[in-house]
Amino acid sequence: MIDREHLDRLMARERERFRSLHPQSAALAERAKVNMPDGVPMSWMAKWPGGFPLFVSSAKGSHFRDVDGIDYVDLCLGDTGSMTGHSPDATVAAIQKQIDKGITMMLPSEDALIVSEELSRRFGLPLWQFTVSATDANRHVIRYCRMLTGRPKIVVIDRCYHGSVDETFATLDKNNHTVAREGNIGAPVALDTTTTVVEFNDLGAMERALKTGDIAAILLEPAMTNVGIVLPEPGYLEELQRLAKQYGTYLILDETHTISYGPGGMTGSLGLKPDFLTIGKAIGGGIPTGTFGMTREIAAKIKEFVQLDLVDTGGVGGTLAGNALSLAAMRATLTEVLTEQAYAKMIPLADRWADGVEEVVREFALSWHVNRLGARAEYTFTVRAPRTGREAADAGDFELEQYLHLYLLNEGFLLTPFHNMALISPDTTEADIDAHTRAFRNMCRELVQK
Repeated sequence: MIDREHLDRLMARERERFRSLHPQSAALAERAKVNMPDGVPMSWMAKWPGGFPLFVSSAKGSHFRDVDGIDYVDLCLGDTGSMTGHSPDATVAAIQKQIDKGITMMLPSEDALIVSEELSRRFGLPLWQFTVSATDANRHVIRYCRMLTGRPKIVVIDRCYHGSVDETFATLDKNNHTVAREGNIGAPVALDTTTTVVEFNDLGAMERALKTGDIAAILLEPAMTNVGIVLPEPGYLEELQRLAKQYGTYLILDETHTISYGPGGMTGSLGLKPDFLTIGKAIGGGIPTGTFGMTREIAAKIKEFVQLDLVDTGGVGGTLAGNALSLAAMRATLTEVLTEQAYAKMIPLADRWADGVEEVVREFALSWHVNRLGARAEYTFTVRAPRTGREAADAGDFELEQYLHLYLLNEGFLLTPFHNMALISPDTTEADIDAHTRAFRNMCRELVQK
């Protein structure tokens, strides 16, 4: 148990330390409030602890520097967007070269061919289309699934996250009814009109949902990440594939974050066979991009439905989708940065981070648990691994999380926001990891000793 009065005192101290360390960020934050709500370019950035966000002056590899000249070990890495490390040399070189040749032309480049071949090799799906983000990829695939099945609904997992896709901002109420998730802004229709929510790892609930006959697709991450890491139980994903086929429902795997598992995400590593796969962020080395893969059978069906003269008016596509700059970035990132050799370094370092955290948790008898997902790891305020998104959400402790993040930020470490999660890049070092373990030990010692 954490003494809350003690935690409040520690938090007040860390807020004052944060303000004293960052006068330039504080000044920029005040100035920014004149033209941006809460002084941030996107509303969720106001949730960072400390009273105002850090302003970054530069980032390279596994580190970044703020406008006050302080260096940080970055274990957030743009929440996967910079999983490659900041500005990897190969990706930067490809971007610079492509800028001189043209950024977007609404026509394919040779890079599109190379990238689609590489994605097919990694994930096992033969055909690919490109978008501006993984959110767009998910939106487009959902549209195709509804068109092909004639069914209105999709299944999502309770406490999932798939970008700003309307259908996914749903949850289960205390009676297990699908309702809008708290904080959902401007939902166009009641969420049970478009969506059925089931718990992760609950195959019985999944089959009951599919038996209704109105489910076009199941959209899920093969392991949950955005509510915290929730791992699939043995056989869950394989049985999910079987159920989807049995009930004529398409299975969409969103590997945007689970690409941390290996070069082909969990799909490639576990030999999964989804109907569609979506991914974004990391594969562009920081350049906004997304893509979705599909089987040849699905592509042939889509071609039967969509007339060529109407192919640009169905809600699938975008002027900047598949632009030459993003494809150049993807080609370099996939072939030269996020390689098998890179994962062979990243995953052991993630285990080193998790081992260090587990050692400290045992040392101070904290009732916390560490989950691992390839190059990603996280500790939760539970004795054992959460089995569902609800269990992970219920284990949250906002005040404690804010303190942990702020303390570590003041010590020079950035964790993934709103989680106690670390992501390892190809540039992260053992020294980075061991320095975090020392800071984490000092933080936990103070937390439990008054």
